Amino acid sequence: MNIIRYIVGAFSMLVVLFSCEKSGYIDSGTYPNNYDGTILQYLDSRPELFDSLMKVVKLADMEAVLNNDNITFFAPPDVTIEKSVRLLNQVLFIQGRDTVIDLAQVNPIVWKEYLSMYVFEERRSLKDYPQLDTLKMESFPGQGFIALGGQNMNIGVLYNDVVSKNNAGVEQRVKYAGYRQLYLSNFDFGIIHTPIATSDIRTRNGNLHVLNIKKHSFGFSSINFANRAFSLM
Repeated sequence: MNIIRYIVGAFSMLVVLFSCEKSGYIDSGTYPNNYDGTILQYLDSRPELFDSLMKVVKLADMEAVLNNDNITFFAPPDVTIEKSVRLLNQVLFIQGRDTVIDLAQVNPIVWKEYLSMYVFEERRSLKDYPQLDTLKMESFPGQGFIALGGQNMNIGVLYNDVVSKNNAGVEQRVKYAGYRQLYLSNFDFGIIHTPIATSDIRTRNGNLHVLNIKKHSFGFSSINFANRAFSLM
């Protein structure tokens, strides 16, 4: 039996504090669409949102990657990293091991493997991706992409419906006529869809999209991340 799944099931109510935890976030917010600097410089300019991510970038030795020209980066905010590290700490605690109080305690190989799945060659905006319907992927599948680390990913735009009520109070729905939202999906651990909170931040060297903090955990699967990190500790 996979030790991670066993521990999550048996001790789902256990909470081990992670020293970098930030509890005040509700969503990733909105930001100006143009930034006069590189993707890395933008992340560094927003420590309230990307402080832990910047540490991970340095630990993974990927600073040069995020300064490369013509890339697209889907930025996982700090809260998403903390979710996955929190689960790792639960595992370590149950095993009688020291918990992670510094991100440097996680093997840099793990940080590089997982961070690489958010980086793609070529600059792309929301308008550059095809339609995605997560309930009808046979009709609107988005588009498959290979991330920097070789992971199988999918990117597409969800066309939301417009819902209103007529004078009689009857709900009316116009399919695909509403706002459009970019999604990043992982196909290596099953199909895990993640909505983008803010898209199309244009920097000097590429485009930046910020992941939704409520509906994402770093690595797409906290269990998978914790399993991998635990195996290398």
